[in-house]
Amino acid sequence: MAKNDEKIAVYDITQPRRIGFLLIPGFALMSYASAVEPLRAANVLADKNLYRWRHISIRGSDIAASNGVRIQADASIGNPGRLDAIVVCAGGNPQAFDHPPTFAFLRKAARHGVQLGGVSAGPYLLAQAGLLEGYRCTVHWEHIPAFTETFPFLHLSRSLYEIDRDRFTCAGGIAALDMMHAMIRIDHGAALASAVSDWFLQTDVRRGEVAQRLSPTERFGVHHPKLVATLSRMEQNIEAPLAPKRLAKLADISLRQLERLFALHLRSRINRRYAQIRLERARQLLRQTTLPINQVALATGFSTPMHFSRVYRQHYGMTPRQERSIDSAL
Repeated sequence: MAKNDEKIAVYDITQPRRIGFLLIPGFALMSYASAVEPLRAANVLADKNLYRWRHISIRGSDIAASNGVRIQADASIGNPGRLDAIVVCAGGNPQAFDHPPTFAFLRKAARHGVQLGGVSAGPYLLAQAGLLEGYRCTVHWEHIPAFTETFPFLHLSRSLYEIDRDRFTCAGGIAALDMMHAMIRIDHGAALASAVSDWFLQTDVRRGEVAQRLSPTERFGVHHPKLVATLSRMEQNIEAPLAPKRLAKLADISLRQLERLFALHLRSRINRRYAQIRLERARQLLRQTTLPINQVALATGFSTPMHFSRVYRQHYGMTPRQERSIDSAL
């Protein structure tokens, strides 16, 4: 049995499984829909209620998704009712979420044996609550830089989803369909899981360990293998950037040849493209963490905050401090 197919818990399958969707304001609607709709389909195809679910709010009677769609809450964290599992649905900037009652609610649920999951940015909140220690987990690739800086000792993967005992986490988006296929298969067998996937025209069900992002060839729009390998090395070496000569040596070509490849396929120089990759990572950290700016500079390979600020302003038209203040205002 593959690691992402581990049995997550034992419960009475003769009774509907009670699942609470904890919707954090600004949650990703696609991720939520991809997680809840397979449960509805399983009930329809099995012709009985295998799953029941309710929507839980942290405050108020309804919750707005990131696109403005509002979901009516059935319960609150103060009175959620009896549950077998909770799925935390979040989006936006999870590092900015600071609501002690929500973390207390999740920790209490864990103590009572409730299975805990998260989709999109939901795993970030589980980590903030201290509920992923000792578990494999994943999170949307956009949040990985902030996650690894904030929780360096957690077992984070870059997979589509992870199911580890009584924790299940998913990168979000349509990957939640793949995770729910695995969970329905665990609960009620492969035939029903396949029928649910067929219902949603999901002709290619992906395993959890599949990578979240498109291949470097597809993302960068280049096909030259040495150039693709070099761009991948750049992404993997942000904090301690590799010198162009080192990149060329690793690609087993001359520096002049590598510069020609960058000019021909990317209309850029090696150092300029490397700086762009590092600045994109810096922008993610500025928007998704509260790390001091000098630490963001070091984490993205800039020797001094002054140099970082100057390069950042040249690229984005604002300083790192202005970037953070604008993001906070939003």
